[in-house]
Amino acid sequence: MHVVSLSGSPSASSRSAWLLHQAAERVGARADSFHPIDLRRLPAEALLAGDARHPALRAAIEPVLAADLLLVATPIYKAAYSGLLKVFIDLLPADALRHTTVLPLATGGSPGHLLALDYALKPVLSALGARHILDAVYGLDAQLPRHADGHYTLADELAQRLDRALAGLFEPTRRAVAVPC
Repeated sequence: MHVVSLSGSPSASSRSAWLLHQAAERVGARADSFHPIDLRRLPAEALLAGDARHPALRAAIEPVLAADLLLVATPIYKAAYSGLLKVFIDLLPADALRHTTVLPLATGGSPGHLLALDYALKPVLSALGARHILDAVYGLDAQLPRHADGHYTLADELAQRLDRALAGLFEPTRRAVAVPC
């Protein structure tokens, strides 16, 4: 299984990136390959111009197109996923996620932003052809407290939700990820 993670946070140290890291660790041991993509490291000018032919953007797009499992993480700002994630998603071709299982992950300051996953991000993923979208995992900032060393801790309740969302991927009776022939 080829796993790709997309970090849509513009911040170098973010809760959504930490949540993504936790999800990646949980699937990493079972993945044949793992390709992390930190969108904030891509060239801003090429992203904003929508230049999908730019070598750095091509290098980010190609693994997404080949992914069996895509982990997508974003902070929620003003009831929407990040603009950084939006400009990248806009570069993907129609049906780019047709044969990809997707796990949406997000963090935000209040429970009211939880709906941004269902009413903003999931419809875009569906429009890109994703037919198997795992249960989204939303973490409140309070569920990811920051330590003095800059790292975060995953609250037990949030860790359990993440584990439940990923549980179906590796159960032998329920194969959620299509294996390429």
